[in-house]
Amino acid sequence: MILLLGGTAEARELAALLVARGAPVTSSLAGRVAHPRLPAGAVRVGGFGGPAALRRWLAEHGVAAVVDATHPFAERISISAASASRAAGVPLLRLQRPGWTAGRGDRWHWVDDLPAAAAAIPGLGRRVLLTTGRQGLEQFAAVDEAWFLVRCVDPPEAALPVRHELLLDRGPYTLAGEGALLDTRAIDLVVTKDSGGSLTRAKLDAARERGVPVIVVRRPARPEAETVGDVRAALHWALAHS
Repeated sequence: MILLLGGTAEARELAALLVARGAPVTSSLAGRVAHPRLPAGAVRVGGFGGPAALRRWLAEHGVAAVVDATHPFAERISISAASASRAAGVPLLRLQRPGWTAGRGDRWHWVDDLPAAAAAIPGLGRRVLLTTGRQGLEQFAAVDEAWFLVRCVDPPEAALPVRHELLLDRGPYTLAGEGALLDTRAIDLVVTKDSGGSLTRAKLDAARERGVPVIVVRRPARPEAETVGDVRAALHWALAHS
């Protein structure tokens, strides 16, 4: 069996391709989204309980290979997957979408983490589109100098800035839609993570068209692992190891 650590569009695409080819695959979702988009094939929801528990799960279920196709900022499960796979002697592949690259006209400000992003806001804007997800939103609660449009999939449990509007929405987003959002809310700063991919890139293009600066949080470091950047390469690897 192939264990596919998922939750991303790439993971769903890979699961569908594996199922279509008759490969036994189980997709594992973290369970942080109330109504996730489920992939084809078998699905389990919830964490494993750390590297040791994941290693036991791999052995008990006869896992032949692991594909880590989690979100670029889901560092905890990637660390567990690397440790558990190594201990169990199970090959591991990371399917990681390429990050975003600034182009002509982009006004990007790179920071290392969410606290740094929050600290940079007062000097760059006063009406902020905040699209970093609901994890870590408490880092922005003390930023009194700005108003926030907080966009995430599910209602956040963390403390939010005093001046904010909550927008529950899920991509993919369009350039026209993102442009209209920036215009109607008079957004003068966008804060995001370097998630990569096309599903949520439109906000960056809309910001560039309007000369709006963007604070981009860099991806966290991941454990060393064989890595590919596209689904087809991951498919060939998984089939060869199943």
